[in-house]
Amino acid sequence: MGIEGQRIVRATGVFAGATLLSRILGLLRDIAISWVFGAGTMTDAFFVAFAIPNFFRRLVGEGSLTVAVVPVYTDYLTGKKEGREEAFRAILGATTLVLVILVGVGIWASPLLVRLQVFGWENARTLSLTADLTRICFPYLFFISLVALMMGVLNAHGHFFAPAVSPCLLNLSLIGGAIVSPLFNPPVLALAWGVVLGGILQLLLQIPFVTRKGLPVYPAFDLGHPAVREVGKFMLPMVFAASVFQINQIVNRLLASYLPHGSISYLYYADRIFELPIGLFAVALGVAVLPSFSRYVSRGDLGGLRTEVTDSLRLSLFLTFPSMILLLAFGKPIVTVIFQHGAFGPRDSVLTAQALLAYSVGLWAYGGIQVLSRAFYALKDPKTPVKAALVASGVNLTFGMLLMGPLRHSGLALANSLSAVCNFLLLFLWFDKRIGFHKRELVRGVGSTLLCSLPVIPWLLFVKGMGEWLSEGSSFGGVLLLLLGVFGALGIFLGLSFLSGSRELRGLLSGVFGRIPSTPEE
Repeated sequence: MGIEGQRIVRATGVFAGATLLSRILGLLRDIAISWVFGAGTMTDAFFVAFAIPNFFRRLVGEGSLTVAVVPVYTDYLTGKKEGREEAFRAILGATTLVLVILVGVGIWASPLLVRLQVFGWENARTLSLTADLTRICFPYLFFISLVALMMGVLNAHGHFFAPAVSPCLLNLSLIGGAIVSPLFNPPVLALAWGVVLGGILQLLLQIPFVTRKGLPVYPAFDLGHPAVREVGKFMLPMVFAASVFQINQIVNRLLASYLPHGSISYLYYADRIFELPIGLFAVALGVAVLPSFSRYVSRGDLGGLRTEVTDSLRLSLFLTFPSMILLLAFGKPIVTVIFQHGAFGPRDSVLTAQALLAYSVGLWAYGGIQVLSRAFYALKDPKTPVKAALVASGVNLTFGMLLMGPLRHSGLALANSLSAVCNFLLLFLWFDKRIGFHKRELVRGVGSTLLCSLPVIPWLLFVKGMGEWLSEGSSFGGVLLLLLGVFGALGIFLGLSFLSGSRELRGLLSGVFGRIPSTPEE
């Protein structure tokens, strides 16, 4: 593995480590919410309300703003262009203005936005509660989008930890909200205020790290600054490209609103588990590869780009395919141990596990999408991911409507997976036509990962058969069996990978323990 590959692994490790801490707290957050509120009308209302500003956050935040800022700011950081402080302040000012307008419109239009999410809801009190929660949650978009801007700047400097760890503060705020919820009327209002507090704390965490880079954190409203125009030029198509997963989630909630109450919550809880490997591996790798891919493109080294994209795809599959096997074979134990307590009963566990099974089928594809979309962004071609995203959205809507009848909420989750596979295949074919892959190396890596992953299945099924999961739930014995299954599976996979001489495993060890030269801008 070359220096760029080691940098990617090191950055992925830093981001993944911080994300792991955040995800653990996120699971504790969901345990607290499920314990206090269970799965029903109140949780449906909060999850819909939080999802609305969260959708816009993922579009205009890290989904597009972070990605657009990295290449633009890097030009100033490396000295290719002058005046990085002025550029940053101008981008900060323009972002602030846009966010103030967007949040104001969102608060005003909250009832309409709620209705667009849940056509199937007919209870006026539930709709009114959801709209009230949405109004409270919407300012979160302002704070978290500024976090995304600072994340792009810090990533360009090679700093990944603070942006990755900041969601911990949101999770802690929501845990606190669940604890103090009896003081509110209705209690679920405490969760909405916890969202706002979490956004403020995340922003406050970034500011010291940004100022240490010599950047003044106060806006300049210079909308004509070249950096503002460049970011805006890149952001628009990236918004569409980043929206496919979020649009799929909206479609799922809309269709799920025609299913029995609790369906939205089952999808939410399953998605929370599903997003753990997504955040640890797929998103972390996607964040890490963009600077390296961009350096190859800036040097005109398309051969190097081809090699790095091939190696990154191999690494992505090495990380995500075993995770997919784990969730497919061991989903019910994971759900019951994490969520089955308090108001969350065995039936809720079964229905959530069904959704998790359907989501997990496409896990490997989400990892590949993160790598390939970044490759196109590095090539300054955001339009190709847009095309793939639009086709994938159509696939999700079509299969969602077809499968929600026979499979209920699990059919909606399966439609998400099919959409992701479609998105990946299109990006793969179009990148192969434009730049190409080292196909022999890619096939060899995929084959090795498959051979090392499949023996994990009998072990997981054996451990799964040892527990009475629906009756034990999160008992001490259930927790021990869950740890035995997960860590045993990890040991089997890593042991077989070591014996087979896996290049991905060697690269991970080299990236974690090897000495890596600084990048030119560092």
